[in-house]
Amino acid sequence: MADHFQLRLVDSHMLASAVRHLVFERVDGQPLAFTPGQFLQIHFHYDDGTATKRSYSVASVGDGSSPVSRIEIAVSYVEGGAATRLLGDLPVGGIVDASGPYGRFCLQATDAHPRYLLLATGTGVTPYRAMLPQIEQLLARGDREVVLLYGARNETELLYGEQFEVFAQTHPGFLFHGCLSREARAVPRPGDRSGHVQNVLAELGPAAERDIAYLCGNPNMVDAAFSALKEFGLPVSQIRREKYISSR
Repeated sequence: MADHFQLRLVDSHMLASAVRHLVFERVDGQPLAFTPGQFLQIHFHYDDGTATKRSYSVASVGDGSSPVSRIEIAVSYVEGGAATRLLGDLPVGGIVDASGPYGRFCLQATDAHPRYLLLATGTGVTPYRAMLPQIEQLLARGDREVVLLYGARNETELLYGEQFEVFAQTHPGFLFHGCLSREARAVPRPGDRSGHVQNVLAELGPAAERDIAYLCGNPNMVDAAFSALKEFGLPVSQIRREKYISSR
């Protein structure tokens, strides 16, 4: 059952021009038990007093199974958005109401397919950041491969991109492709691809006997990638989806 608690902001920085990384601790001092891939809900009120909430995947990197003392999320700025006003301007020491964790967009212990295809756009990459310790354990088995296709308009919008690059360099079996749809890097990297993530899938040759796929981010990408993967023969049971919808 999801817990309700308060969070106090202890640190933050801008990941991109319109995305803020926030680090919280629970006001009650308790750690947060969660499974990488799950999300929290931040509760607040509109100006007219109506209660509302927004969902944010936990981006914290722990050991993959233990509770974490620092709760990290990434928040996209939405022009005129109520959550943007709350979280975009929240000062260190500021307190928000929260609940969770929720969701089942998680790596499954029963998965036996040799390759994981992880697709993301925007802040949809945050659950994969939290999954890195689990991915490390998977790769240590020696019979698994993980490919992350991360779509952005340009390199400045590849959130946590350098962290994924370093992980790829230090973990054979993990491939990171930054899929840049608008502007290539001034100095391209070997893993870079041009275009949208769903259009890079063909290069990977998805196959039902080989792949399990995770899709997270913009609904248009999720729907397009879902259709493409089905055309490659993946059954729905091997495609897991989480859509990120911007709300005012």
